[in-house]
Amino acid sequence: MNLQELRYFVAVAEHKHFGRAASACHVSQPTLSGQLRKLEDMLGVVLFERTNKKVALTPIGKKLLGHARESLRQVELIESTAKAAGDPLVGPLKLGVIPTVAPYLMPLILGPLRETYPGMVIELWEDLTGPLLRLLSTQRLDAAIIATPLRQGTELTSVPLYVEPFLAALPEKHRYANRKKVSANDLADDLIVLAEGHCLADQALTVCGKQRSRLSRFQASSLDTLVNLVAAGYGTTLIPGLAADPFRGRNISLRPLSDRVSRTIRLASRVSFPRPQALRALEKVIREALPAYQRSSLRKPNSVHQAA
Repeated sequence: MNLQELRYFVAVAEHKHFGRAASACHVSQPTLSGQLRKLEDMLGVVLFERTNKKVALTPIGKKLLGHARESLRQVELIESTAKAAGDPLVGPLKLGVIPTVAPYLMPLILGPLRETYPGMVIELWEDLTGPLLRLLSTQRLDAAIIATPLRQGTELTSVPLYVEPFLAALPEKHRYANRKKVSANDLADDLIVLAEGHCLADQALTVCGKQRSRLSRFQASSLDTLVNLVAAGYGTTLIPGLAADPFRGRNISLRPLSDRVSRTIRLASRVSFPRPQALRALEKVIREALPAYQRSSLRKPNSVHQAA
């Protein structure tokens, strides 16, 4: 048994397709299939049920998959620890980012990261907070940019990156659209939010004193769709400050909140991560790339985390 065979085993289990797994592993399908046959012969078991239409794990395959993943994770830890002893700013950094941050922050930092730390390669994964933290805990991610505080008593830690104010987004003809500032409570009656699982939705509900069960039927899976619903007159919402510029001119009115509510964006990682220098480098680039009003000393004006 060798590590490459285990990688092929995990790849086929995840992709449920030999061709896609081979492509992901950058080998030919016959090579991958042959190596898996050798692994099955050596173990004396059949790992996959193969038909023309699908590939499925056998019961013993399901039992062995977790062991294979854990073995590969341990090997990656050995490799990353060895690399860290050389140059911690060289090599891949697997970074998860939540969807309400990634499209607006990453364009600001990817270029400066490449220029400042050319040896560091960012491998980006965009997902909701829950899945990102699970991937981080199982060492499939090295760090994650999130917008909620971590629970106590975990193996994870976080540092605050910046405070992001919320803005009210209203239809152009809304009764409050011409106000200089809007109260969060003013949005409660016709508030629309992102679908369940998005931390921004929970934050908006907390800020506006609204329960999800009393919302309208409109719930979006992306911030872009949410703003389009607002522009069409279906309701109001809150958007993070960093996302404001791309939405200007979209038939919406953006107004600051008189409540001065914000959220704190954090960089989460494992306490045991062997390359803390890489995380500090990422943190430095993010702070330098942000607009001046967000590059504060992390003042917390009526932070939504405190309200929650």
